[in-house]
Amino acid sequence: MAVTPTQFARITRSSANWNDARRRVLSAYREWIRAAPEIQQLYSVPLPVSVMRTRMRQEFERHRYVNKLPVVDVLLMQNNAEYQEMMNYWKQLTHVMSYFPEESFRGAERLPNTFIKGFLEGRN
Repeated sequence: MAVTPTQFARITRSSANWNDARRRVLSAYREWIRAAPEIQQLYSVPLPVSVMRTRMRQEFERHRYVNKLPVVDVLLMQNNAEYQEMMNYWKQLTHVMSYFPEESFRGAERLPNTFIKGFLEGRN
């Protein structure tokens, strides 16, 4: 699949008012939800599409109560950059999987928390 780098680029702009910002956020959310099956296939993510969509929703919900319009605009700019990087396959599987810490293939207990714990386990 040949992708031009500017295919998913968006013009950087400020929202005129709260209605405009809301419309832009909903549009960005819909783009991510629609792209979930393609992202799963593109990166060979070992998770079902439903789990990926749930995580996408959580990311948007995390910023639900932002009440300053310039902050919403910055978040939208970051969203656009993230979406472009994801869809152009500029990320690696580890970058995608970092959004799913509970499913991380590295393991949460990869390294000991304290020096003594590691020493007693015989790890460096």
